[in-house]
Amino acid sequence: MTAIKHALQRDIFTPNDERLLGIVNVCKAGKKKKNCFLCATVTTERPVQVKVVKVKKSDKGDFYKRQQTWELRDLTEVDAKDASKENPEFDLHFEKVYRWVASSTAEKNSFISCIWKLNQRYLRKKLEFVNVSSQLLEELPKAEESVPSGESQSVAGGDEDALDDYQELSTREEQDIESMMEMCEDAISNAEAFAEVLSKELQVLDGANIQSIMASEKQVNILMQLLDEALTEVDTIEGKLSSYEEMLQSVKEQMDQISQSNRLIQISSTNNGKLLDEIQFLVNYMDLSKGHIRALQEGDLTSPKGIEACINASEALLQCMNVALRPGHDKLMAVKQQQLLFAELRDTFARRLTNHLNNVFVHQVTGTLLLHDMSPYSVLQGHDQSSTLSQHTAELTLPKHNPLHRDLLRYAKLMEWLKNTQREKYEGLSRTYVDYMSRLYEREIKDFFEVAKIKMAGTTKEAKGKFGKSSTLPRKESALKQETESLHGSSGKLTGSTSSLNKLTVQGSNSRRSQSSSLLDMGNMSASDLDVADRTKFDKIFEQVLSELEPLCLAEQDFISKFFKLQQHPTVTPPLPETEELDGSTPSRLPPQAEHRHSLSSEKDVVRLMMNKIFQSIETELNSLIALGDKIDSFNSLYMLVKMSHHVWTAENVDPASYLSTTLGNVLVTVKRNFDKCISGQIRQMEEVKISKKSKVGILPFVTGFEEFAELAETIFRSAERRGDLDKAYVKLIRAVFLNVEKVANESQKTPRDVVMMENFHHIFSTLSRLKISCLDAERREAKHKYTDHLQSYVINSLGQPLEKLNHFFEGVEARVAQGVREDEVSYQLAFNKQELRKVIKEYPGKEVKKGLDNLYKKVDKHLCEEESLLQVVWHSMQDEFIRQYKHFEDLIGRCYPGSGITMEFTIQDMLEYFSSIAQSH
Repeated sequence: MTAIKHALQRDIFTPNDERLLGIVNVCKAGKKKKNCFLCATVTTERPVQVKVVKVKKSDKGDFYKRQQTWELRDLTEVDAKDASKENPEFDLHFEKVYRWVASSTAEKNSFISCIWKLNQRYLRKKLEFVNVSSQLLEELPKAEESVPSGESQSVAGGDEDALDDYQELSTREEQDIESMMEMCEDAISNAEAFAEVLSKELQVLDGANIQSIMASEKQVNILMQLLDEALTEVDTIEGKLSSYEEMLQSVKEQMDQISQSNRLIQISSTNNGKLLDEIQFLVNYMDLSKGHIRALQEGDLTSPKGIEACINASEALLQCMNVALRPGHDKLMAVKQQQLLFAELRDTFARRLTNHLNNVFVHQVTGTLLLHDMSPYSVLQGHDQSSTLSQHTAELTLPKHNPLHRDLLRYAKLMEWLKNTQREKYEGLSRTYVDYMSRLYEREIKDFFEVAKIKMAGTTKEAKGKFGKSSTLPRKESALKQETESLHGSSGKLTGSTSSLNKLTVQGSNSRRSQSSSLLDMGNMSASDLDVADRTKFDKIFEQVLSELEPLCLAEQDFISKFFKLQQHPTVTPPLPETEELDGSTPSRLPPQAEHRHSLSSEKDVVRLMMNKIFQSIETELNSLIALGDKIDSFNSLYMLVKMSHHVWTAENVDPASYLSTTLGNVLVTVKRNFDKCISGQIRQMEEVKISKKSKVGILPFVTGFEEFAELAETIFRSAERRGDLDKAYVKLIRAVFLNVEKVANESQKTPRDVVMMENFHHIFSTLSRLKISCLDAERREAKHKYTDHLQSYVINSLGQPLEKLNHFFEGVEARVAQGVREDEVSYQLAFNKQELRKVIKEYPGKEVKKGLDNLYKKVDKHLCEEESLLQVVWHSMQDEFIRQYKHFEDLIGRCYPGSGITMEFTIQDMLEYFSSIAQSH
């Protein structure tokens, strides 16, 4: 093993600046025995690194190679398997467990002891040695333990000799040996002689050393004498030091007493400073001035100065109540008294503020309602209501509440204080404000919409008479209290004025004019100036209504956000108002527990909830107004769709989740539904159209109606945001027009089908070309195609009659050619010889042809209508077709009857003169 150890040191570890300290011959447990060596090494350079290296002998030679290396610091446990019995097996726990079997128990024990000593010397880490005899884990000498791990190599040389029997010569030792061997010639050839020489020289050196020791005995005696004298002096000095120590002991005791006294004085001073800081903290942060207390108890909440003083006092009180007390402050009697005072001041001021704001709400709203009751919207006793309403329908405005908002905004900071301190009173005020303002706005909005409906329905005598019979009765002052408590009707029905107004609008519009509610009506009456004026008037009224509602809602929403401070925190539990049916039915209140459970995630939801309660009648009144406009004229839905879409688009750009945006969006759905219903009604009436069997058809009424509808729609939707709705309606209408034109043409008995199709599709094509509606380009091309096809069909069918026998003759000629008869042999056919041809041609002299064309012109004139002015177009097409047929006949004569000299009785020039003279004569 020593020779192997020497070879491993030389070949493997010396080149890597490592020293081999322990080695064991092992093989893996449970496998085929392949021997290898586990080596414990340390590096020669500092800091020292301790490693366990697995070395294996090469299969192709006698040299060794390093196979695997572990750091000793990564070793966590050494398991010797059995401490009492000899067992060569042991385990090393690195990142995983390695199981080994040593060649002998002695080698295993020696290797484990080496591992333990290296750990103690260099690493000092907690390493578990399991089933290892305590004799192997002997303690290192104390002197060695006191030396740092980096320097232990130089101090513990003796122990390292026990670890390593072999010590490699240093470079200097090798040089000395070489020089010594050079001095002796027989150093290599005769080792015994060389050893004898070395022994003699060693004996000489030993003798010299003994003589030197004997010669220095006198000097040793002198040294011992000096040491005795030194000891005597040391005893003397120790005596003096003892006396000095006794003297200093009393001084030390006095200094200790002084130090203790100074420490107590310093502690007392520190405690006094801390006590002063605590007192100053309580005085500074928990003291409320008398002026603030007076303002909270009896401050004036009506004057600007008084409100400002109350705001400052409430903020100071809130700061005092929210001060973060230090540990132990709450046990002080003065602090408890101040907290009780603050709580009493908070409750007193909150009660005063709540009562005052409640009075402001009641006074402002009740006063405004009283003014409305005496205003022109309501009729005083002894006056005729219809005359009063007629005098004031010119005004279509909503009252502005800016003065009320301006007065209440002075209390905004106090509301924020109330919100942070007394949430119940804050929520009560919120409910009170919502309740009173909802009544006020409901009254104002109802009167406003009554005026709007009167303006829409017109001011005819009949309308005013009907409205006067059933409108709202005059109110007395004694009924004001009941009005402010509940302004809704019962059983979900509209008030008398609203319901009677709907009757008025329908009957009044019927008596005023025939309703232009369908494409058929528009085609028959051709949209008079009265229709245009009425629709323009309706458009302005509807726009005025939306323009008045929009700033009113925005102003109220802005006020609610500022006054109730609903923009400060991301989430808040809202003051939920009592739910109430929008149509005025019996209110159903949520229980308080449900109100507290119903928390909203955003303050925008709180604002929208309050706005829904305040303006609960807006959506109902808007829907009623829309229904009225739709009854007056179904085409009013076009105006309403454009206006409502624009206002919804504007509101969504400001705040998509606002009350105004949501409400207008809901109403827009109703308008869109009415618009779709209008389009469906037009299509249904097209399908139900009936034509007269005794008169010619001409341009169908729904065709002209579509033209006027498209003109009106293009004017209204010129800059609208919802152009897509109109495009869809266009497609539905035009397809229905196409379908029903063909249906009427098929059913027509007086007018030929081609004429009905030609005239109506020509009109549709002209309309679409003039209006340039991009979504109907395909239909425009289709209309042109149908018009052209039916024009050509009508011309061909009509021209067969003037030259009927000639047509039949040449059709027979073409049939013979088609059957295979040569063209130059057709003249030999009995029925188609030259004599028969001359006979047929003689039957159509120029006068007869002109007469036949004149009759044809009269017949075409009877078929065509005057509105479309297609007579000349058709006549010109017939002229072209007649010339084409003439040339075709001449071509057949030239090919089938060559050299016969047979020609027609009239020329092309004659035909042109016939057509021209006939057209001019009529």
